[in-house]
Amino acid sequence: MAYRDILTRPVLTWSAVAVASRLPVAMAPLALVFLVREQPGGYTLGAVLAAAYVLGEILGAPVLGIRMNAERARPHLAVGLAVGALAFSGLGFGLAGTTHPALLGVLAFIAGAGPAAAPGGLRAVLTGMVPEKAVTQALSMESVLTFGIWAAAPALATGLALGVAPGVPLLLAGGLMAASVGGLRALPAGWKVDGQGRDADGEPLRRVLVRAWPVYVTGAASLTLLALAELILPALLEQRGIGIGWAGPLLAGFSIGSAVGAFVYGLRSGWPGRLPVQSLLLILAVSGGVVLVAVLPWTGAIALALVLAGLLQAPAMLTRNLALRQILPPHALAAGYSVMYAAVGAGYAASGTLAGGLLKVVAPSTAILWGVALTLVLTAMGAVGEWRRVRVDARVDARRESGREAAATSLPSRAGARTD
Repeated sequence: MAYRDILTRPVLTWSAVAVASRLPVAMAPLALVFLVREQPGGYTLGAVLAAAYVLGEILGAPVLGIRMNAERARPHLAVGLAVGALAFSGLGFGLAGTTHPALLGVLAFIAGAGPAAAPGGLRAVLTGMVPEKAVTQALSMESVLTFGIWAAAPALATGLALGVAPGVPLLLAGGLMAASVGGLRALPAGWKVDGQGRDADGEPLRRVLVRAWPVYVTGAASLTLLALAELILPALLEQRGIGIGWAGPLLAGFSIGSAVGAFVYGLRSGWPGRLPVQSLLLILAVSGGVVLVAVLPWTGAIALALVLAGLLQAPAMLTRNLALRQILPPHALAAGYSVMYAAVGAGYAASGTLAGGLLKVVAPSTAILWGVALTLVLTAMGAVGEWRRVRVDARVDARRESGREAAATSLPSRAGARTD
């Protein structure tokens, strides 16, 4: 299945809605810092607002995702995005120096929480729009789009905040999110499922989601590496005696590498090996690239290591999303994607917190190595969990097959008893 087979008008419309809803998310943390940097508290207050925003995302995604009705997802998505649009607009208009910091914090939390289930819901809508054999290509295209958004968002937020006014990035975010609400009308109302709230065995949705916990853990592990690359790189460059201005181009190289990696992964519908094995190998390879970033002293070598790490980072996340599709029934996909969204956000935040604390007592290169160690611990936990889940599922399938065979062999004797 080639990419051209999914480049239909509905998918292009979906892409426009996705950009309008996700660009505000990518701009938000930096835009919040610029919003208050000249007010009392400055960068400290900005960091607090950014943390409130991320906390809203982490809490809002699973809570709202679980409540999404698969076949009627559009109203849920519209309400969440509309709440986000209002909160972003309120932050943009609330700069005048009279808005209490506590109110700004509440608005930042709502801006993160309101639309937090939209990425998962839109992903489920996308995969429901394309044939099953094209799901890998659709998710790869989404990943390319996402990395492109995250590559452009920092420059856009910085340029508007410094060149126009501090509140403009947030006003733009509010406008884009409002536009995405209107764009939902051109998309399907949801995606088809066989049942709602329970799987084929009557298992409650929350228990179904908990069963996929190893996927969430390995997803969080892969994002800890991204946090290390983004948050410690400036300090590492100073340690190496390299101009800090190289941080932007180097991170852009990482994002470009990720977009290319996502595209390449989508060129095939099936790569060798099971998805958990692919994910494990990819995360280990990305970890090796980040270790090289920590130990290599040359700018060119660091750039090459980041690009190679980016090439493998996107496929690592893609394998996690594809694994969720294998584990979860259709009605649970949006909730599963939302829980994954929260898990990777928590992984990013945990790695950033660890790195920030370590930078006070160790060199940046050492802090990166400690962060990689955290990634490997999480990866090992996820791998063991997936191995156990596969064994349990195999036993359950064997029992079901045994039960079917027993029922089939007992039918003739029962029929004979009735005729006698």
